[in-house]
Amino acid sequence: MSCSSAISLWTIKLIDDIKISSAELMFATLERKAFEVKIAEYTSLLQRNGINSLTFKGWLAANNYPETHYRQYTDIDLAVAPEYYDRAIALIRAAKPKGIAVDLHKGFRHLDRLSWEQIFSRSQTVILNNTEVRVPCPEDHLRIMCVHWLTDGGEYKHRLWDIYYAVANRPDDFDWDKCLQPVSAVRQEWVITCIGLAHRYLGLEIEDLPFAERAKDLPEWLTKRLEYEWENRVPLRPLRIVYRDPSLLIQQLRKRFPPNPIYSTIDMEGSFASRTRFFYHLGSMLKRSRNTVRDFYHIIRHRSSRK
Repeated sequence: MSCSSAISLWTIKLIDDIKISSAELMFATLERKAFEVKIAEYTSLLQRNGINSLTFKGWLAANNYPETHYRQYTDIDLAVAPEYYDRAIALIRAAKPKGIAVDLHKGFRHLDRLSWEQIFSRSQTVILNNTEVRVPCPEDHLRIMCVHWLTDGGEYKHRLWDIYYAVANRPDDFDWDKCLQPVSAVRQEWVITCIGLAHRYLGLEIEDLPFAERAKDLPEWLTKRLEYEWENRVPLRPLRIVYRDPSLLIQQLRKRFPPNPIYSTIDMEGSFASRTRFFYHLGSMLKRSRNTVRDFYHIIRHRSSRK
């Protein structure tokens, strides 16, 4: 099979994942309205208690999609300044969310290198149910979504559409310097690579972009790994969830070793152009060892308590 044929097949498979019928479209519209009511409700709750928040990811990403392509999301992603996180999560828990979960983020942590104050100062306002809801500006949100997708090791192929539509349907005044210049050259590379992947696998038009040639120059190891992840279809799950099932536990251990090179690169603030992934693997494994030990401790403790 030729390279172009393989790319076409990947594109078709990805498009098929999100096409919906008219009945599904009606359901998606109703579901979206329900989410918007809850977003307004929790934003208002935090505002009344002196806490600013930003809504991002799922619902905001879906705003870029055409009606015929449904972007499913299962929770509401809200970010607050780190110093207000504990208070905000206590308020949300006290409100006892029903039906739609709230995923509260302590700032943007690894997702971006701009401070909370910087991202908030560049944010925009939308009106939902007569409530002012703040969202990251399109330039910041695209950057955040790219890093989030890469942090998952490229595992969720359908989420590449978030990047596709964020670029294809960007505002007329979208400023690429505003998107790329605030972060390091390495993080600029991450964003450009994601756009290049959307071009290669989804047919995103990028000829008008100032970095089009760079976006097309994708490392072979990266595309091979992505296609492996998409064919493998084994999602990464916490060990503490699967430890009761030996087959699932072995499957998850195999998923982790050797580590996903995309995730390791992002975890270590690495470059996709580096000649080897070895040091990224090693550094990421050492960095994550505490969580791994904690998970195994959890497994051993629960197994002991059952005897």
